[in-house]
Amino acid sequence: MIDVSELLLTPPPKMLTKRDGVFNAGGKRYLQISSERPSELMIAAKQAGLDLEVTASPSVPKGELGLVIRLDAESGIEQQGYKLSIGPECIEIVASSASGAFYGACTLRQIVRQCGEELPCLSISDSPDFAERGVMLDISRDKVPTMETLYRLVDQLAEFKINQFQLYTEHTFAYPSHREVWAEASPMTGEQIIEIDAYCRARFIDLVPNQNSFGHMERWLKFDRYRPMAESPNGGETAWGRRDYPFSLCPIDKKSIPFVRGLYDELLPHFTSSYFNVGLDETIDLGYGRSKLVCKERGTGRVYLDFLLQIYQEVKKRGRRMQFWWDIILHYPELIDELPRDLIALEWGYEWNHPFAEHTKRIADSGLEFHVCPGTSSWNALVGRTENAIVNITTAAKSGAKHGARGLLNTDWGDFGHWQPLSVSYLGYMVGAAASWNARADVRDRLAENLSLHFFGDASGKTGRAFYDLGDLYRLFDTYTSNHNVQWAVLQKPVDDPKVVEGLTREQFENLAARTEEIARAFDGEQMTIPDAGIVREEFCFLVKLMRLSSTAGLVRLGEPRPDTLADQIAEIKQYHNAVWLLRNRPGGMVDSLGTMVFLEE
Repeated sequence: MIDVSELLLTPPPKMLTKRDGVFNAGGKRYLQISSERPSELMIAAKQAGLDLEVTASPSVPKGELGLVIRLDAESGIEQQGYKLSIGPECIEIVASSASGAFYGACTLRQIVRQCGEELPCLSISDSPDFAERGVMLDISRDKVPTMETLYRLVDQLAEFKINQFQLYTEHTFAYPSHREVWAEASPMTGEQIIEIDAYCRARFIDLVPNQNSFGHMERWLKFDRYRPMAESPNGGETAWGRRDYPFSLCPIDKKSIPFVRGLYDELLPHFTSSYFNVGLDETIDLGYGRSKLVCKERGTGRVYLDFLLQIYQEVKKRGRRMQFWWDIILHYPELIDELPRDLIALEWGYEWNHPFAEHTKRIADSGLEFHVCPGTSSWNALVGRTENAIVNITTAAKSGAKHGARGLLNTDWGDFGHWQPLSVSYLGYMVGAAASWNARADVRDRLAENLSLHFFGDASGKTGRAFYDLGDLYRLFDTYTSNHNVQWAVLQKPVDDPKVVEGLTREQFENLAARTEEIARAFDGEQMTIPDAGIVREEFCFLVKLMRLSSTAGLVRLGEPRPDTLADQIAEIKQYHNAVWLLRNRPGGMVDSLGTMVFLEE
């Protein structure tokens, strides 16, 4: 039997006490739920992981009762908290809410996963640091998951006590009035949103609608029907340099707000959430195009705020509470006091050194409620950036907890073709779940083992260790890369850009190849017990091939001769990209994604 000190639990509970004795589930028959509305505890009963007959009867034969799940509004337990007690004769979960009972059952399930029928006696008292603990998945660049993938992911996130989920959307909802925009994207339909919303709600997850509404509108504005509403219809200069395509809506165009209003009318009825994330980030061309004179006269910040306030009114009319990215208004502190007090600011930053402490204090001082929004560090990285993810997420959690953040929203972006498979993001999801529940916890403690057991169903620890180590390959290069890693850059940056390998050496790329082979040899995917183990094995194989190609590409960029096998490597990557893509995702966007890998066109 596993000792209590050896249990792997995610998130780590706030208080765990070892008790004497062992509970043996053998011979136990009943799981008793105690509530005025027994049906609200059925999801907790199913989650607990014990094969017991559920009953709401108060009369159960002595010795046959294995688990009691009880709601007690007078218990003094926090709203989402729970108490789990494993004694020699019976297990008890007590909570003041159905969600708390579910979270207690999630913890019990993880104990059962490790111990089987013989469980060590213990007591756990637990509650979250953040009321809202979320994950946002990018479904617009360019990967839209299948429904099966989404259901599986929701189940995994629910077990780790995540209670908010967002699907970042630019053009991948099937708007009935805008078919040309999503025709090739395999979008989420209204029916599918209703279905996944209900699935989330049953697991105490709030599916928050998400539609960017100002910048990042290039997928719309490239069409003639929408181009006249663009800030720069033909592209032009931006804060990030020249763009040859329109990017943001023009805030002074009289058609912009009616256009957004129509999107909201078509999208929002499918969601039960009271929140709505409208984006409004990275308006990089604002003031460079049609609004240039107005921005010069009134100030760019004022023009931005006026548009934000119009968006706010549209959201409020529809009975929702608006979430928005904080990055633009942050630069206009003189305007912050004019923001409505019921907005929720989203403070995002994805590097290990992002100034969460400074920024969260500024938001807290403004009186606005806010979420801290770190990231999984999986995008623009192929295999992820393990250390960056850990530091970025835990720093956000600690700063947010200190300054009273309402929640933590862990972002998982898909920039430049969404090349990373979903399994690369699991480590970031686990760190985010742990840190948002218990901001003071040591998330590094046996992280690879936790990842292996609870995400991959591999008790040997090998699968989790392999993905952890792949994500640390970027540290072989002693150069700082913001929002990406070297392995991605040598494949996706322009081939005539000498800065990509500036300061890098042949030895570093050879070490990349050698270390990749070490990780591949240590991987044993046959140990996994999860339903999608075969998919994970294919994803891992794909990642190994990508790292091999990255090593080759780096050497070629440094001036080494192109190996005779390079053409075959490239052909194999293209084939694997498409095959692995279709294991979890819809076909729309797949061809666009393949086109982002510049080195493959060599």
